[in-house]
Amino acid sequence: MATNDALNKKTEDKQCAKDARVCVPNPHLKKMKDDILYHFALGTSTHDFPALFGDIKFVCVGGSPSRMKTFITYIAELLDIGNPGYDYPNICAGTDRYAMYKAGPILSVSHGMGIPSIAIMLHELIKLLYHAKCSNVTIIRIGTSGGIGLTPGSVVITKQAVDATFKPQFEQIILGKSVIRSTYLDEKLTEDLMECAKELDQFNTVIGNTLCTLDFYEGQARLDGAICTYTEEEKMQYLKEAHMTGVRNIEMESSVFAAMCNLSGLKGNVI
Repeated sequence: MATNDALNKKTEDKQCAKDARVCVPNPHLKKMKDDILYHFALGTSTHDFPALFGDIKFVCVGGSPSRMKTFITYIAELLDIGNPGYDYPNICAGTDRYAMYKAGPILSVSHGMGIPSIAIMLHELIKLLYHAKCSNVTIIRIGTSGGIGLTPGSVVITKQAVDATFKPQFEQIILGKSVIRSTYLDEKLTEDLMECAKELDQFNTVIGNTLCTLDFYEGQARLDGAICTYTEEEKMQYLKEAHMTGVRNIEMESSVFAAMCNLSGLKGNVI
């Protein structure tokens, strides 16, 4: 027989799906008097989340704080939001972990480099959107990557993130056990982004798989790290195998990004 908590959770999940609200698959949050988003320097008892963030519809995340400030300034001017030349303040000024900027319904957030850094940011970002009662939110990771079989300057819209063995999965070790999560991204969003690229007609744009690695050097088959135990021939063979499986670029955040978007009901993609 189902418990009241289980029934309430099932009802909430159905309501989230119906309203297209951001969901948090964590029953413990409702029992907390105050939810502190430690790395954002925000908290539910000190900040009015619905008032501050309730209108958010688009979230763009990227590695560098300065890059995300440049982005919010650019996109605000492009969409004629706010005053030209406005110096957008860092909402997370109380911490030096991440930077966050807002212009109208758009949130721009830095996530640092690598899976652990973006995962921490996403836990708190998803909770922020949940506490703000946001709905119909689209989140896009924008950044640089290493291309495979593409001319420099090309744009890759990610179909699915794959691990170092080219499988569309993210492995998370939880309580000592391996948990495998899907890394497919929103198919409709992928198609919409490709249509935008065709309309702009400014960049060579492709849809492909993105190889997500655990480090910048050996994980990406580079030859210039402090440690390297493979030959250049072995490197090239690995990259050829990656290309044959549909991989078109390499970075270090897409797998956990896709997994967490899927679990929280967020429409997401990586460009």
